Amino acid sequence: MVKIGLISDTHNYLDDLVFKYFDDRDEIWHAGDFGSIELADRLANFKPLKGVFGNIDGKDIRLTYPENLRFMCESVDVWMTHIGGYPDKYSPKIRAEIYRNPPKLFITGHSHILKVIYDKKISCLHMNPGAAGKQGWHRLRTLLRFNIIEDRILDLEIIELGPK
Repeated sequence: MVKIGLISDTHNYLDDLVFKYFDDRDEIWHAGDFGSIELADRLANFKPLKGVFGNIDGKDIRLTYPENLRFMCESVDVWMTHIGGYPDKYSPKIRAEIYRNPPKLFITGHSHILKVIYDKKISCLHMNPGAAGKQGWHRLRTLLRFNIIEDRILDLEIIELGPK
C-alpha cells in the first residue's frame, strides 16, 4: 500500500496544515504551479515528491519537474500533467494520447476546481485536487488524500484547508 497526498496550485503559498494532513503519507504528488523551487524543496524535504511544472512555474521548476509524468504506483498506471482537462473535455495537447493509451489514474491541476470523475469511456479515474494556494478565483483551499493498494485506488479524502 502507498499513501498519497495530492496537492496543486500552491502559487508559492504552503499552509502549515499541509504538513499535518500529509504527515502519514508515503509520497506527495504536486500537479503543478508550485510557484517557487523553495516551496517544492520544502515538500521534497518532508516526503518523497513527484510533480509536474505548471504554467506559472519558472525555469528552475521546469528544469527539475517535467510537463508530463507517467509512472506506475503499485499496479496503477498514473499520468500527471498540469493542464490536461477532464473527461469529455481533455486538453488538445493530450487528447489523442489519453484515448490511445489511457492511464488508470489521470491527475491534473490548473483549473483550481476540485474534481474527481470516473471516465467510463476509457476506464480512467480523473483527479484534480483543486488549489492549495491563495492565488486564483477559488474560495476554498483543498487537498486530496488516498491510498493505492495493488491495482485499486481507495480511501479518497477531501481536505479543506480553509478560505483563501
